[in-house]
Amino acid sequence: MKATVTRKELFDALAIAGAASSTRSSLPVLMSIRLDAEGNGLTLTGCDGEMWATATLSANVAEPGSVCVQQRLLADIVGALPEVQVTLELSGTAVYLRSNNSEWMLLAMPADEFPSIPEVRASSQLTLGADNMRGAIDGVAFAVSEDTSRPVLTGVQFKYDGETLTLVATDTHRLAVTRVHKPGLGSSIEAVVPDKALKAIRALPVTGEDPLTIGFDESRLVVDIGTAKIVSQVLSGSYPNWERVVPSEYTRTWTLNKKEFHENVKRIMILAKDNANRVRFAGDGDRVVISARSEDKGEAKEEVEVIGKNGDLEIAFNGRYMIDGLNAMEGEGVRVEMTEASRPAVLRPAEHGDDHFCVVMPMAIG
Repeated sequence: MKATVTRKELFDALAIAGAASSTRSSLPVLMSIRLDAEGNGLTLTGCDGEMWATATLSANVAEPGSVCVQQRLLADIVGALPEVQVTLELSGTAVYLRSNNSEWMLLAMPADEFPSIPEVRASSQLTLGADNMRGAIDGVAFAVSEDTSRPVLTGVQFKYDGETLTLVATDTHRLAVTRVHKPGLGSSIEAVVPDKALKAIRALPVTGEDPLTIGFDESRLVVDIGTAKIVSQVLSGSYPNWERVVPSEYTRTWTLNKKEFHENVKRIMILAKDNANRVRFAGDGDRVVISARSEDKGEAKEEVEVIGKNGDLEIAFNGRYMIDGLNAMEGEGVRVEMTEASRPAVLRPAEHGDDHFCVVMPMAIG
């Protein structure tokens, strides 16, 4: 194998394919990138055993062939090179990377050890403009669980009934929901997509209103844009009945400027991070007093103006969860809906908040 490519195109392709590679595995080949040089292109493939990602770039192929090299090492080298032509050449059991006066020798692995990409015969599909798809994913992805003992919560539930696409994520301490009302997006779908696959999908080089189509069969999904492709298993198991977690009513509200509120909480987190991220919020007429304390460092207090309705309430939340929820909100204002200090609160955009909201469980005042 011998192929010459531009550094930038190689770097961009590595970012796509490397998203599927494993960072830690007992099988070295799962921490590698497969390189396939053929015709006028070089195709890079990454795989962790459950997900595959490929990216193809233009190449001057002098000798076709296939080989695997360490993904992290290759990415670090290419990322450090200047904007020049890069030649990759297999010689014996090594791949030589040459660029101007630089030469690197990388130990190679046989390409036939790399897992083959499974074929996905999609029985249903979902198509949405790329920016809208990213916006829907970003609206909930922050609430995905990292607890691998409940695998189904480590992804986002996609549900489409022919009229409304609903995305849901929860780690049991918070819940995020985004709805997109649009008929004709595709077939009726209910699947839980792993967070790792979603990160790879949203990083694909598709922008604006260009369509992004996700195809599903019984156990996998596929996204193919021609120059790049993602194949991933979907998560098995029953997603919890999240609608029972959403409060059916509320008796108190705070309506605040989102940017100001975000800055207040962010500053308070300087101390709150030493106390399990606990931030206290005390409503008092037309203001909310935000405070935190650290046993070793001291106390902090901020005030923010609020339009309140029966809002004289003291309640505590994980400040990190509040910041994440605010980051996902659109618009200038945010509304916090509450009942009492021991009950969950709901964050919504101040206007048109029915299609995107975040439920946050309270903490002990402390």
